[in-house]
This record gives sequence, structure tokens and C-alpha cells, in this order.
Amino acid sequence: MNRTILITGTVLGALSIIFGAFGAHALKELISIEFQQTFETGVRYQMYHALLLLFLGSTSLVKLKTKKTIYYLVVIGVLFFSGSIYGLATNELTSLNFKSIGFITPIGGLLLILAWGFMFVDFINISSKKAT
Repeated sequence: MNRTILITGTVLGALSIIFGAFGAHALKELISIEFQQTFETGVRYQMYHALLLLFLGSTSLVKLKTKKTIYYLVVIGVLFFSGSIYGLATNELTSLNFKSIGFITPIGGLLLILAWGFMFVDFINISSKKAT
């Protein structure tokens, strides 16, 4: 599982760099500053959670069952949150109407918050012997 988490974190991180460069350069002349900033928000949150997965796959402080839960929450959360933001920010450029899926953005955000919550609970439950 750790290998899968680390690979996914690496892929999400690399994609966030690619999307960030795409947003900063290719989209610069195509969408408004407001939508560029919106797109950048999606990129930032994707990178934050790529780093979270890299930490998660590298630590023994989180139980395996919790790691699996966090992993799925983060992957689905990033797809929903960042993915819908990318669609909404570039809505003017496509024939698809991403506004109709805008409701999944807060669902993705909630999944990401839950992932952090599960890790918090696991950290709270670490015995003082294991933590040192």
C-alpha cells in the first residue's frame, strides 16, 4: 500500500506542476485573471495533497487501515475538488458546461478535510512510547 500511496503522490505532484505551468502560460491569454486564480487554487490544493500522500506513504505513525482510508479520500477528494475547479475555470473554452458539476467541488473539499481528520485521530491515538 505504501508504494501505491507514494506513486500516486508523485503523479499528483508532477501533474500539479504541469497544470500550474499550463495555467500560467497557455491559459494566460485565454481566461480572465479571476479564472486563472481559480485554476491556481485547484493546482495548489492538488500539490498540498500530493505532499500529504508522500508523507503518508513514508510514515509508520499512521495505521494501515487509516492509510487506506486517507488514500481513497485524498484521491477522490482531489479529483472532485481540483478537477471540478479546473473545469469551472476553463468553462468558457469548452463546449461542456462544467457549471452543472460545480456541486462536486465542496464534496471534494469535504473528503479532503475528512482525510486530515482521520490522520489527526490516528496521531491523537499514538501511544507516547511509539511516538518517541
